[in-house]
Amino acid sequence: MIQRMFCQLLAVLALVPTGIAAAQSATSLQPAEPQKLVIEFEVPAPVAEVWRAFSTSDGLRTWLGPDAVVDLRTGGEWTVRFPGGSTGGGTILSFVPEKEIAIAALAPDKFPHVRAERTRAVFAFEPRGKVTVVRLTQTGWKSGEEWTRAYEYLLAGNAQLMAMLHRRFVDGPTDWKKVFSEAEAGTK
Repeated sequence: MIQRMFCQLLAVLALVPTGIAAAQSATSLQPAEPQKLVIEFEVPAPVAEVWRAFSTSDGLRTWLGPDAVVDLRTGGEWTVRFPGGSTGGGTILSFVPEKEIAIAALAPDKFPHVRAERTRAVFAFEPRGKVTVVRLTQTGWKSGEEWTRAYEYLLAGNAQLMAMLHRRFVDGPTDWKKVFSEAEAGTK
């Protein structure tokens, strides 16, 4: 009985066109789709206000850090200097007012190869009534251990960045003196 079922199975397999098996093999050899980091947040404010908070130095200082600079032009700076001397952000590649801003993003210092090569971070702004959807799409990821670690780090870090932008419109501008004094008190 088992031998008969085995022979029937072989007969059925013999009827399968060889192109199907080859196509399945070829599919597994196709290069993977390029990796993208995508984070989307709904910000409770009109697009004009969110854009101003994102595209001006004064606006960026209300939520990202007290030492923030935006030079809104192609090739301009979109950066924040953190306590301890590290700089985050990047160089503006392009922008469409109240629609999107693309930057050549700096990875944290602990990822020197990724930082040197940079990724492309596009922040898109979509008005939806009284709220704005902000979508970050970060591309240009390469393979390798450092790239993987940077991706994982920035997945969490950029989610935190978007949460800080959201919080700015829920709780108001960040009081950096209070933040730093609380951080200092916590280290004593």
